[in-house]
Amino acid sequence: MELAGKKILLGVSGGIAAYKSCELLRLLQKKGAEVRVCMTEAATEFVAPLTFASLSKCPVYLKSGAVEARPFQHIDFPRWADLYLVVPATANVIGKFACGIADDPVSLCFMSCTCPRVIAPAMNVAMYNSPAVKRNLEVLRNFDDTTVLESPAGELACGEVGQGRLMEPAEIVKWLEGAVLCHPREGDRGQSNPPAFPVAQDVQPTQDKTLPGHGKKLLLTAGRTEEAIDPVRYISNRSSGKTAVALASVFYANGFEVEVVAGPMEAAFPGGVAVTRVKSAREMHDAVMARLAEADAVVHCAAVADYRPAHAADEKIKDSRSQLTIELVPNPNILRDCTAARAGAKMSRHQVIVGFALETDHFEEHAAEKLKKSGADALLLNAPVASDSGFGLDRVRFALVVPGADVPPMKMGGKVDLAETILNFCLERLNA
Repeated sequence: MELAGKKILLGVSGGIAAYKSCELLRLLQKKGAEVRVCMTEAATEFVAPLTFASLSKCPVYLKSGAVEARPFQHIDFPRWADLYLVVPATANVIGKFACGIADDPVSLCFMSCTCPRVIAPAMNVAMYNSPAVKRNLEVLRNFDDTTVLESPAGELACGEVGQGRLMEPAEIVKWLEGAVLCHPREGDRGQSNPPAFPVAQDVQPTQDKTLPGHGKKLLLTAGRTEEAIDPVRYISNRSSGKTAVALASVFYANGFEVEVVAGPMEAAFPGGVAVTRVKSAREMHDAVMARLAEADAVVHCAAVADYRPAHAADEKIKDSRSQLTIELVPNPNILRDCTAARAGAKMSRHQVIVGFALETDHFEEHAAEKLKKSGADALLLNAPVASDSGFGLDRVRFALVVPGADVPPMKMGGKVDLAETILNFCLERLNA
């Protein structure tokens, strides 16, 4: 679909993702589209109508009225449009659309719209998976000239993990450019291309044969390790496990069977993911090596202690305030042992291995050196040194490093964005 010159009506309903509609509006304008906006009353609690009016250079259609409002906006706006986008679409407006209720600008425009309609759901995972929402979405999929975009899985604004995120504005634009959406007056209903990585509607995505990861297995390490000094003390680190949860969620939502070997961590994995619990680096090493041959993709996300005490005391070390020296010995390098085992078993053609490199200085130099020594197919360089990113938080600086290429600049993004970067890399390698 060519967006240049298109007249697009953007319907915004009342969810936390409403702020992303501002970005979507600007992206559409950059493609040459003209955009007008209608909003539910709840949406105005998240984004001020003046923001959309300023960006679109047109009064916003509101239930309470707008500057230069006309009595027939619910007919004029949709009649003007070549395409009606509802972004985000909450459970409430989806229910209205499906049941023929029209009592706010967004649902009124949907009712009177004669151009193609595209709906992007966004809500909590429990709401998204509720029988009512599933039924309503299925009803809308059967409407003429109506497309329901899939909702990706990942970290939600409420802190939970699962399906219900709004498709990113850039992905919506990309989808529109690749779709064929015919106006009813121009002939039969057009068929649209699916998103690059669609998400199954079933609560068990591994059963959906249309997903790109169907029939493939991910082995993932997660959390941190604890190396005992005595029965009550240990050496460890600050990893919360949130990055691993994002990885497990994204791979699982895209059809992979996901098995995790997890050290201690605070974050919880979604249902459907198999988890084996360990504590020490040696326990994690043994568990990973026992499962390695069955995996199509192996992602080493755990923060494994490089060293352990040479001897762990059987009893608590008494506090005598005298100087204490602890002799440390190296732990096994799980990543290197995996790549060595893969090479020895000649599995390299069908197995992809990705490691992690957490660095606090000389990022490019250290990442390139670690990648070369590891033998991995890629290394995810991340740096938890910014005040609003890293351990226990949702954002991180990262870059994917591959052999034979320069280390790309690190970017700040969500941990789900990081997970999707690794997913895309693994799928490209597995499908090559």
